[in-house]
Amino acid sequence: MVNHAITTIVTKMKAYTYIQKGRFDLLDKPKPQIQNSKDAIVRVTMSSICSSDLHIKHGSVPRAVPGITVGHEMVGIVEHVGAEVTSVSPGDRVTVNVETFCGECFFCKNGHVNNCSDPDGGWALGCRIDGGQAEYVRVPHADQGLDRIPDGVTDREALLVGDVLATGFWAARISDIKEDDTVLIIGAGPTGLCTLQCVILRNPKNIIVCEASQERRAFVLEQYPTVKVVAPDDCLETARRLERGGADVVIECAGGDDTFEMAWKSARANAVVTVVALYDKPQILPLPDMYGKNLTFKTGGVDGCDCAEILSMIEQGKIDTTPLITHTFPLSQIEKAYKLFENKEDGVIKVAIENRC
Repeated sequence: MVNHAITTIVTKMKAYTYIQKGRFDLLDKPKPQIQNSKDAIVRVTMSSICSSDLHIKHGSVPRAVPGITVGHEMVGIVEHVGAEVTSVSPGDRVTVNVETFCGECFFCKNGHVNNCSDPDGGWALGCRIDGGQAEYVRVPHADQGLDRIPDGVTDREALLVGDVLATGFWAARISDIKEDDTVLIIGAGPTGLCTLQCVILRNPKNIIVCEASQERRAFVLEQYPTVKVVAPDDCLETARRLERGGADVVIECAGGDDTFEMAWKSARANAVVTVVALYDKPQILPLPDMYGKNLTFKTGGVDGCDCAEILSMIEQGKIDTTPLITHTFPLSQIEKAYKLFENKEDGVIKVAIENRC
């Protein structure tokens, strides 16, 4: 008997696309192809929605290119690799890093991969080049941008590694937390909660979380019972009553209209204030008002070069972000997922988008 098996060659895919300010649409697009010998093509198995995607939708990211596929937080399976790719192979399960980086320039060699000088360097996926809220994604510089997921780690456990969890890990690392410190985290959204898990790993004396939502304050108390939780109206007074007149480290993850001011006012003299929030409008740095506090500010986009270490910690059971993934939708219902996430409905924290075969 002759075997007449037919192999289906996929040339089209569904991709959620930035059309113009205020509008994303799920479109049919060509499946991405290898363009450079350092590229990889990944079949996306699961992606997530980030608040940065909403900033693009709202027109707050001027460098975002209309027509690109959005999404920069995803996991999947390597399907094709370019000739120079050596760290991953077809069939590998991988996380995709939010940052594209060459690994060779001055900034990369010093760990500042967010400022990679390659034309595609920094936050490119889902902003300046096609991202991963789609069935497939092309990943430039795949040796740096992909990390193999350990066999004992599920896609769901690894989903947040490449972006929001990497952000929390980076924020905790650059904040120079000491065991005698009191750390204040402003905001218990996805970034704040991932930061909280990574701050806990550094074992400071006290951790305070400030959050406006009663529902999220209850979530923090349930999941992390040793953490003190306050509402914004009580935050400054709580900080001022501390032994040193303020928190030793403040990590601003909320990005609200008044949370930057709250951050520096809640800090003690000579404290570190780390700002990882992305704001919709410019913030004021009132130097005369803060004169004499001698604060150290650390700000900016994540240097996402810790993903392999984070995956190892997940494998060891030291980090678990699955409770943050409160809702799951198929790609065909991504508009419904966005509506829920943007309007903070039904207790949503993070949304997983599944590509079901």
